[in-house]
Amino acid sequence: MKGPLFYAKILLFGEYGIIKDSKGLAIPYNSYQGALKISNTLSGEAKISNKKLNEFYIYLSDLNSKKIELRLDELKSDIEKGIYFDSSIPQGYGVGSSGALVAAIYDKYANNKITVLENLTRDKLLKLKTIFSQMESYFHGRSSGLDPLNSYLSIPILIKSKNHLEATGIPSQKEGKGAVFLLDSEMVGETQPMVNIFMNKMKNEGFRRMIDQDFARHTDACIDNFLYGDVKALLKNTKLLSKVVIKHFKPMIPNNFHQLWKNGIESNDFYLKLCGSGGGGYILGFTKDFDKAKKVLSNYNLELVYRL
Repeated sequence: MKGPLFYAKILLFGEYGIIKDSKGLAIPYNSYQGALKISNTLSGEAKISNKKLNEFYIYLSDLNSKKIELRLDELKSDIEKGIYFDSSIPQGYGVGSSGALVAAIYDKYANNKITVLENLTRDKLLKLKTIFSQMESYFHGRSSGLDPLNSYLSIPILIKSKNHLEATGIPSQKEGKGAVFLLDSEMVGETQPMVNIFMNKMKNEGFRRMIDQDFARHTDACIDNFLYGDVKALLKNTKLLSKVVIKHFKPMIPNNFHQLWKNGIESNDFYLKLCGSGGGGYILGFTKDFDKAKKVLSNYNLELVYRL
């Protein structure tokens, strides 16, 4: 048995801001994917995955939520038969490895599931997001539910506020020199410690004001620029956002990337921002000239996400 594929996701804009009800934009990233499989001879990664699925099953059994109607007996039976999640999505890299797993479990075991074939009203999107938030909280302690939602639907999602989501279209990729790319920090990040740092910072009035005024304003502008295909304005606002992040989110940026971050801003060769919660994993990059950025960043592994 092999289930359908569920893809990685990239939160282009909105990390941390969406916790505090500002805009976000998430897109599927089809370079990485995962699927549920069954084998009666498990070894290596498959065996580890099967064990983790059993732990997830215990969590779901204890959740006791009326909003999530899962056939848990069937899941338990499949775990005993050797089900596992076969995934190429790197864990701790900010591209939704746990989200894809949650999406796969919901797809296979949910009763009365909402599907992408339906008219995806705001209420249906919010219902899915709530279900996924409860399920994915097992992995991170706290989850917006956005990663599984994006992986499950495999369409771009625009977050206007906590209670206002909509499926959206993004401009087709251009043949221009510019690009959005991933830079591999070659470090694994953990979501929960980073979110804890953020929540502690939010106790400070000055930090809260910065989030409301600077961070959210630049994030919202970047999303609008991206959706309207205004590359020049997008790069201008991404630079402003990058400056805010290096100043106020230093703990979420690995120490050995602080200077590189500043170099990009000063040279205008590239602008970096967090990909997910930070602390390691991927860092998102934006550039007006991808070939030049590749030369400047020749010591790092880059992956092209989107042509501008």
